[in-house]
Amino acid sequence: MAIRKIAQVGHPVLRQVARPVTREELATPSMQRFIDDLIETMHDADGAGLAAIQIYEPVQICAIEVRDNPRYPYKPPIPLTVLVNPVLTPLGDEQFDNYEGCLSVPNLRGVVKRHVHLHVHAWDRHGNVIDEDVAGLKAGTYQHEVDHLLGKVFLDRVTDPTTLTTWTEFERHHKAAFVARVTALVARVGS
Repeated sequence: MAIRKIAQVGHPVLRQVARPVTREELATPSMQRFIDDLIETMHDADGAGLAAIQIYEPVQICAIEVRDNPRYPYKPPIPLTVLVNPVLTPLGDEQFDNYEGCLSVPNLRGVVKRHVHLHVHAWDRHGNVIDEDVAGLKAGTYQHEVDHLLGKVFLDRVTDPTTLTTWTEFERHHKAAFVARVTALVARVGS
């Protein structure tokens, strides 16, 4: 496994639309090593997710995991999940305001509207079908990572630029209210 460099906002790779992966390609040792590198890079950066395009590989793969993470103590756990060729379908119109940040946009956070309920159709890293519904912060995390595969960063979805803040100012002025809102959301709809 190797830790890879993460593309920073402004790099053209982040604006590419990732290409689908075939089952044959997914099964190759080189693709499995790449997925290991993606996961290792996400862990090294203390991220909740990382898309392949963020480490300069424009393929439709992202890794998501929330475990004991000091950056996101309010996020419910998400077991390590690799999504290959994901398709997200909103289930209803309900949305929530999610204060997001990104490993490709260091030290900046902003409010993004995300769907509360989603249907996820994808493959796992071994080509097994993932066909499930997700909700709450988990749904928000999935949407954030899949946006990368579509050439979007969270800044494209910030509804009000006055919500942009550094991590320090988020902690100081916005975190308590945000945590109260998302805690109520998780209590109502699950992770």
